[in-house]
Amino acid sequence: MDITDDTKPTTPATLVDDGPPAVRRRLRVITVIATFGGLLFGYDTGVINGALPYMTDDLGLTPVTEGMVTSSLLLGAALGAVAGGRLSDARGRRRTILTLAVLFFVGALGCTLAPTTAVMVVARFVLGLAVGGASVTVPVYLAEISPAERRGALVTRNELMIVSGQLLAFTSNAIIARVGGESGGVWRWMLVIATLPAVVLWFGMLVMPESPRWLASQSRFSDALEVLRQVRSRQRAEAELSEVSALAVKDEREKLGGWQDIRAVPWVRRLMFVGFGIAIVQQITGVNTIMYYGTQILTDAGFAANSALTANIANGVISVLATFVGIWLLGRVNRRPMLMIGQLGTTAALLLIGVFSLALPAGDGRAYAVLAMTVTFLAFQQGAISPVTWLMLSEIFPMRMRGFGMGVAAVVLWLTNFVIGLVFPSLVSGIGISNTFFLFVAVGLVSLTFVKLYVPETKGRTLETLEAELRARFS
Repeated sequence: MDITDDTKPTTPATLVDDGPPAVRRRLRVITVIATFGGLLFGYDTGVINGALPYMTDDLGLTPVTEGMVTSSLLLGAALGAVAGGRLSDARGRRRTILTLAVLFFVGALGCTLAPTTAVMVVARFVLGLAVGGASVTVPVYLAEISPAERRGALVTRNELMIVSGQLLAFTSNAIIARVGGESGGVWRWMLVIATLPAVVLWFGMLVMPESPRWLASQSRFSDALEVLRQVRSRQRAEAELSEVSALAVKDEREKLGGWQDIRAVPWVRRLMFVGFGIAIVQQITGVNTIMYYGTQILTDAGFAANSALTANIANGVISVLATFVGIWLLGRVNRRPMLMIGQLGTTAALLLIGVFSLALPAGDGRAYAVLAMTVTFLAFQQGAISPVTWLMLSEIFPMRMRGFGMGVAAVVLWLTNFVIGLVFPSLVSGIGISNTFFLFVAVGLVSLTFVKLYVPETKGRTLETLEAELRARFS
C-alpha cells in the first residue's frame, strides 16, 4: 500500500479571496482563544519537569511512584483523547472545549493541593483527560474553521501555543525555584499557575462560534453558513457551504461515524492504520523524555540542579523558535518531506546524545555537548515532526468521524507517550542513558521507513477534496 503520490490537485474555485479585514480579524481571535487549550496542554505536560525533584522530597517519591506521577497524566490523556473526540463529534467542538477548560482548572487545582502521592496521581489523571481532549478537539476545531490555504498555518498555531506553554512552565519553574529556594511546597506554586489560562479559555470560548463543518454534519446548514460568513467573504462562504453540505449528505447516507466504520469500511480502516502510524512516529522519537526528564538528563550530564533548571529553559526557547520556523515552512513545502527531514534530524541528535554521554568525561564539556544536542533534537522535533503530526491527524479523517478518528489515533499517541514516560527512568537506571538513546535511534529508523512508504500528502487540498482523494486511494 504505497500512497506517496505528492501531486497537487487543481486549486478549487473556493480558494480565491481572503475576505475583508473584519473577517480576518475574527479568524485571528478565534485562533487565539481556542489555542489556549494548547497553552494548557504545554504547561501541564512541561511543568512536571522542574516540579518533580521538589515533589519527590515532599511526597517521598520512589523511582516507581515518580514514573506513576509523570505517566498518570499520559494515561488520562489517552482516555481523554478518544472520549474528547467522541464528545466533539456528538456535542460539538465548542461545547467540548468549554468542558475541557473546567477539567483543566479542576485538575490543576487538585495537583496543587495534593497531600499525598495517591491524590497527586488521581489529579494528574484528571488533568490528563483535559490534555488528551484538547490535543484532539482544538486542532480539529481550527482545521474545520480555517480556509484551506491557511489551514496549515492556523492549525499549527496550536503547536506554537503548546511549546509556548512548555517554555512558560520551564521559565516559571526556574524563577519560582530561585525565589522559593529549598522551602517546602515550592512545587505547588509551579502547578497552580495553570489555573489562570483555564479560566481564560472557558470565558473566551463562551463567545466563539461552533465549527461550521460540525454544524453541517448535523444538517444545520443555515447555522453553518452563518459561521462561515464570520470567517469568509459572502461569496466564498456560500461556495464552501455547497461543497461541505454535499459531503455531509454523502457521509450521512453511508453512516460514517464510529467503531463500526473502522471494522467494516476498508478505506476507513486503512486510513486509521496510517493515523496510528503517524501518531507513533511523533512519540517514538522520545521527545517527551526531554520534556519530562530534561532537567534530570542535564543533571546526569554534569550540570548542578539549579543550573540544569536554568539550562532547560534553552529547550523551551528553541521549541518556540523552531515552531515559528515550522509554521513558515508549512506554507511553502509539502507535509510528508518535512516529516521525513524531522525524523532524520531527531535520530541523528539522539545518536550524538548517546555517544557524548558514553565517550566524554563528566564535566562541563559533556554537559554542554548534551545540551547542544537536546536543543538540536527539539529544533527538528518541534520545527517539523510535531506540527506536521497534529496537522495531518486533524486533516485525514472523514468529516462525520473527524473528532472520533483523530481521537482514536491520539489514544495510540498518548499510550506510546505513557509507556515511554513510565519506563524511561527504569531504562536509564538499568541500561544507562547512552544505551537508552541508542534504542530510540533504532526505532527512529523504523519510523522513517514507515513515513516514506505509507504517509500521504495533504497540502493544498480542501478537507472535502482530501476526503474524496483518500477515499479513492484506499478503496
